[in-house]
Amino acid sequence: MASRPYLVFADVDETLINCKSMFDFLRYQLTIRYGADGVVDYGRLHEGFQRAAREGAAREDINRAYYAAYEGDSEATIAALGERWFTERDTAGLFIEETRRELADHRAAGAEIVLVSGSFPACLDPIARAVGAAHVLCTRPLVERGRYTGRIGTPMIGAHKADAVRDLLTTRPDIDPRDCYAYGDHPSDLPMLDSVGHPVAVGDDPVVQAHLDDRARMSHQYFFTPLEPQR
Repeated sequence: MASRPYLVFADVDETLINCKSMFDFLRYQLTIRYGADGVVDYGRLHEGFQRAAREGAAREDINRAYYAAYEGDSEATIAALGERWFTERDTAGLFIEETRRELADHRAAGAEIVLVSGSFPACLDPIARAVGAAHVLCTRPLVERGRYTGRIGTPMIGAHKADAVRDLLTTRPDIDPRDCYAYGDHPSDLPMLDSVGHPVAVGDDPVVQAHLDDRARMSHQYFFTPLEPQR
């Protein structure tokens, strides 16, 4: 008898790949486009993001500030640079191979792979193709007349990841969340991890490990956030 269908949700940065794609790509594309001036621009922007984090800015606000840096840029140009970035970085060992192998094993077992990330399509589309992902749930910069406006819709961070996971699952009544897997490395991934029956920690973050250890000790209960019944 065939096994039941299931989805595998995977965070990307430092879960599937070994860097933070948004910042690695920002440095890359600014350097390609503007040379030494681009290196200076990247340093200024990155220091601003780090300063905001030190001062306690919400991750969602930093995410919005990041995409504001693309205001006026051509979506097609940035997408083409994303392809170049991926090609060059992939040859330098972009992927965390253990995670990549596990996703490949899930695909071989019939699962659909879903990438869930605060990054954006310019970075994520080539990664999705490389791992055979069926869906990409990510931050989507707003575009007008082919150019980024500097604004975004919903930042795909924290609880928003769990919302996106549950929204996708509502479109798949053939799939039980208890059969699904999720991979993450950071405490902000916990809402997503708690949305499925099989959470997997990547790396050694103590908060993530402690949470999943507690969950394992309570394995006789459904210690995850089930879909809310429609009213």
